[in-house]
Amino acid sequence: MSDGSDSSDSSDKSGGNDMRDRCDTGGSNRQHPHPHPPPHPDPLVAYTEALGAALLGPARAKTRMLAEIHDGLLDATDAYVQEGLPRTEAAHRAVRDFGPVAVLAPECQRELTVAQTRHTACAAALCAPFLLVCWALARTAVGPSAAPLALLATVSTLLASFTLATTGGVLARRFPVPRALPRMVAWTGTGASVGMAVAALALACTAFMTAQWPLLAPAGALAAVSHAVLSTSARVSRRCLAPAAALSEREPGSLTG
Repeated sequence: MSDGSDSSDSSDKSGGNDMRDRCDTGGSNRQHPHPHPPPHPDPLVAYTEALGAALLGPARAKTRMLAEIHDGLLDATDAYVQEGLPRTEAAHRAVRDFGPVAVLAPECQRELTVAQTRHTACAAALCAPFLLVCWALARTAVGPSAAPLALLATVSTLLASFTLATTGGVLARRFPVPRALPRMVAWTGTGASVGMAVAALALACTAFMTAQWPLLAPAGALAAVSHAVLSTSARVSRRCLAPAAALSEREPGSLTG
């Protein structure tokens, strides 16, 4: 009897050990999240990469801005090297002169947000002719029911004209860009793009129920194209609002710290 109990105890222990081994092996095979990549060994590149990661905006404007900042860092580094500092120490000093990323990022993000606002305004300006042709075709087919298309064309035109006038040209040089303008353009563009999508769907459905489908089908296609053009830019504008607000909230603390 004792031998049987001993053998059962030993089998239980070995089974428990095997279970623990399997658990340990399974635990070691679990996928851990990848750590953040180490910073670039060049302090100037590491600084511009950290700044770029904190910013959102049009790709060309962002690339151009980071290139200008990197060139400025290079000029500052070369000046310190000419004064006799080693290259590495000169690069670190140039980065310190530019200030922390948290201090520089809010101003850069404001510029990129304005650039994206202009991009959305240009998209609205591009949509206006499409919507006018769409309205003309739909009016021939359905009469006064096509009035919302004319309203969307008017909203797109006013949005583009006001935004482009206040963010560039003479007015921009004389007056600062209104702080509420990017938010207004982002959400007005979003509303207009939603209206274009609804108009495209309504025109497509109506085309199947009327003999005027040769006019309504192109009108619906133009409304869909207008929606695609404006909605993408408006979505990026909305994304730019969040980092701009977050960086602006951190800016006073960063300046005093």
